[in-house]
Amino acid sequence: MNVYDSGRIAGILQQLGYTPATSLKDADLVIFNTCHIREKAAEKVFSDLGRLNLIREERLSAGKDTIIGVCGCVVQAEDEQIWKRAPFVDFATGPLTYHRLPEILAKVKRRKGTFVIDTDFPAEDKFDFLPANHSSGGCSFLAIQEGCNNFCTYCVVPYTRGVETSRPVADVLAEARRLVSEGSVEINLLGQNVNSYHGEDAQGHERTLAYLIRQLAEIDGLERIRYTTSYPADMTDDLINCYRDIPKLMPYLHLPIQSGSDKILKAMNRRHTSGDYLRIIDKLLAANPQIGMSSDFIVGFPDETDADFQATLDVVNQVKYIQAFSFKYSPRPGTPAALMPNQVEEKVKKERLEILQNLLFDYQLKFNQQSIGQVMPVLFEHKGRHKGQLIGRTPYMQNLHADISADKLNHIVNIKVTGATTNSLTGIKEGD
Repeated sequence: MNVYDSGRIAGILQQLGYTPATSLKDADLVIFNTCHIREKAAEKVFSDLGRLNLIREERLSAGKDTIIGVCGCVVQAEDEQIWKRAPFVDFATGPLTYHRLPEILAKVKRRKGTFVIDTDFPAEDKFDFLPANHSSGGCSFLAIQEGCNNFCTYCVVPYTRGVETSRPVADVLAEARRLVSEGSVEINLLGQNVNSYHGEDAQGHERTLAYLIRQLAEIDGLERIRYTTSYPADMTDDLINCYRDIPKLMPYLHLPIQSGSDKILKAMNRRHTSGDYLRIIDKLLAANPQIGMSSDFIVGFPDETDADFQATLDVVNQVKYIQAFSFKYSPRPGTPAALMPNQVEEKVKKERLEILQNLLFDYQLKFNQQSIGQVMPVLFEHKGRHKGQLIGRTPYMQNLHADISADKLNHIVNIKVTGATTNSLTGIKEGD
């Protein structure tokens, strides 16, 4: 979502006459778009701001002014602390108000030296005020839902992104058609809780993510559909059946469980048990036996015992995830979990994370190695580090690099996989 938001922010700035700078030293305006999910990400903002301040002072001595802004969830959570910790920052705006950047920048220029902040939860939908989202390549992000109503006890999203809102069906389809007309062959639907999508159609009826996917699949030229991030309790049978019925829906699903322990899931205020989750996996595999699963895991949540941690390992061994993201529990200010008793020692968190990641990486490597010899359709998205090399993604979100002509960039090409590591594949064009 932050990648998407950053692209939309860049679109606003381009309409105001700004162009990308080649380096920080050449920039008249620098904006940090921030995440507050984990402490490390939030603190990195302030260290980066400190380094930027040195550049700002160098530019000032040369007679050049620098406007510095901070956007995103850290602003929504930290509020005035941004300016107290970094008093050289000119403005700050939350993730729901960055569409107001033209007015904010105008205030900054009129009132230089005064901190401008906007952390409202506005009544208007920011998507109604943003410039058109344009394709940046073969794959495009498309935000369809924002906010979350689940209030997991460890998570700041409901406090920084607000309650769940969904864009109307017609708006999503119009944006998707425009992205495809501009060259996108893959669209990744975004939302903090994307499978709770409930946008209205032209008749005012609420529609589901499954309905939306079926409508998107009818767009000529759109070859791939993805969505992220999903919540287990919102995986309906209709959505699961999309993996059976719609070839354009990629056979890869990121479905976070967070913990395999029912005790910990309850403490997290997750609306599912490990059994519920595994039954969803069974349904998905029945709908499409080729589906590959990804997940998020938190280790060291308050009061997590060795037995609770073992329950997480048991789920991993049962599902055999092809990819996963795993983290030590990070207390976020203002969340209920930060005040819970029996906080787990940092040393124990570190040990458990290492054990979990080793297991996850083993399964990821095995899956990648099983790809060797297969011919897979790969959407090439970037140039590689080496001359003549392109990097793309398979249907399973595996990174694959191949020596292939540059005219294949932003195109889907059948590639025979010739090598595999934990994090990437190598291959050659079929027939070479």
